[in-house]
Amino acid sequence: MIGVPLRLKTAVALVLLGLLTLLAGIGQKTIWAPSETFTASAPADSEAAPLTVIDGNLRTLHGGTVKINIEGDGNFLLAAGRPDDVDAWVGQTAHNTVTGVSEDGKALQVEHADGEATTPSPAGSDLWVSTENASGQLEYSWTPPADGDWTLLLASDGTKPAPASISMTFPNDTSTPWAIPLMVLGSLLILGGIVLALLSVRKRNGDGDGQGSGFAQRARARTEARSSSRVTMVAAGVVAAAVVAGTGAAANATSPAPSPGSSSTASPAAQEPSGAPVLLDAQFRRILEQVSSAADAGDAAKDGAKLADRVGGTELEVRTQNYKIRSQVGSYEARMPVRSTKLLTTVVTSNREWPRSVLAVTQGEGNVVPQLLTLVQASPRENYKLVETNPLQPGTTFPTINRDGTETLAAADKTGLLYSGEEAMSGLADRLTSAESAFKDKLVEGESSPYIADTLSYQAEVVKAGENGNFSFTHKVVPESTVVFRTADGGALVLGRINFGFEGTPKAAGDKLTIGDDAAALAGGKETTTGMVLNFAESVAVYVPPAGSTDPMKLVAATRGLVGASFK
Repeated sequence: MIGVPLRLKTAVALVLLGLLTLLAGIGQKTIWAPSETFTASAPADSEAAPLTVIDGNLRTLHGGTVKINIEGDGNFLLAAGRPDDVDAWVGQTAHNTVTGVSEDGKALQVEHADGEATTPSPAGSDLWVSTENASGQLEYSWTPPADGDWTLLLASDGTKPAPASISMTFPNDTSTPWAIPLMVLGSLLILGGIVLALLSVRKRNGDGDGQGSGFAQRARARTEARSSSRVTMVAAGVVAAAVVAGTGAAANATSPAPSPGSSSTASPAAQEPSGAPVLLDAQFRRILEQVSSAADAGDAAKDGAKLADRVGGTELEVRTQNYKIRSQVGSYEARMPVRSTKLLTTVVTSNREWPRSVLAVTQGEGNVVPQLLTLVQASPRENYKLVETNPLQPGTTFPTINRDGTETLAAADKTGLLYSGEEAMSGLADRLTSAESAFKDKLVEGESSPYIADTLSYQAEVVKAGENGNFSFTHKVVPESTVVFRTADGGALVLGRINFGFEGTPKAAGDKLTIGDDAAALAGGKETTTGMVLNFAESVAVYVPPAGSTDPMKLVAATRGLVGASFK
């Protein structure tokens, strides 16, 4: 009897403690719930530099979308590129790198690297998959343009410091691991208190203590049991409600992520796929449009200077000389126009060293047959230039090449191939020079595309018809022009330039040799008694079967253009 009041006090204490614990758990999901985001800013005293790199690992540091706010004087840009491309562009330039977030989640960690004080403006570089241009302020939601790692580059014009006011807003860790346990524990404490109170009341009223008849005692016991049962059911309902509430809260919580203070540096992101293609499709199309526009401008004005930004190598030489000839010989055929409107396929290397080569097969207005375009990026800070245009041979099927990026091989590399690129080009040069070439049956062309046959026939006819002169022909490979792409069947597509030389010398003193109007436009005259030299640039593409194949090599594309004429 003495212990009954103590039990009631204990029961009340348990209920109160349970209520406090339950409220604490609920509070963690409501009034004390953490913010959904947190913002970290770059230190105001960061050292000035013309470039700022934002490490790609920051994008995945806390999951979800990262929002970047940048403020600066005047115009600036934010470019997105592969980490190795950004590093290659930065090179030896002084720069800052945003590498991570401080332990308290309030500051961005910025590392400074000394170097050259200025750099060319990164605006318009082919390395960037996208750019954002701004004046004064930029709000940017950082989302990846494709799989793999991506880095951001911030700059003004390369000579002024990049904007220093940078803040990044990250998704926060909103998980509350103690909320559900506190709610469950609080409910159990309340239930325990209620049960203890019921037991105390029952003991206090007595159980068969002589008060009333046995029948009355049994009736009172049944009444108390029913009351106890109802109270117990109510208490169980409280526990169930708490558990359900906790479960619902857990379902609505975001997935666990590192807290702001858990990472002083960026956490590892998914590693960039080895050998990612050097261009995405959107980049390629943008570049091709700019190349086409430059070629159109040069063709319309017959001015090689208008080609220089986007055309180089063999194509610049051939087109420039074509303009010169056509300015004097109206009937001379123009080079095939470069079209980007109908892109049939692209070939992109996954070898990320420079120089980088890519191919496009197009057929737009003015293209009788599909045209194979070779573009080369010589170095990170140079843009891609069109170096060769090559009409596919009529009736020829372009070999299948993986569009998601393919391997490029060194010219001398014969791995998995019937012939190396070097051997293929040398074989074609020999085949074009001699009708009895050792490669006669090893390198063939289609019946409807007789480039080799026409070349041999032309050379034979010139020799036969040259009563007053001795003539010779040479076809020499330009080694540095050879590019080799692995095809889907394990073979290769080899592209390059061959210099076609045509020399003539009078047979006897006083004999004259006459050249055509096209060559005369470059040589400065039509006749010579000392001899003449004509030079053509031949752009070619050859398919090489994989090792073990019994098939011959095939000429896929070929064309030539007159690039020089002179008298001895």
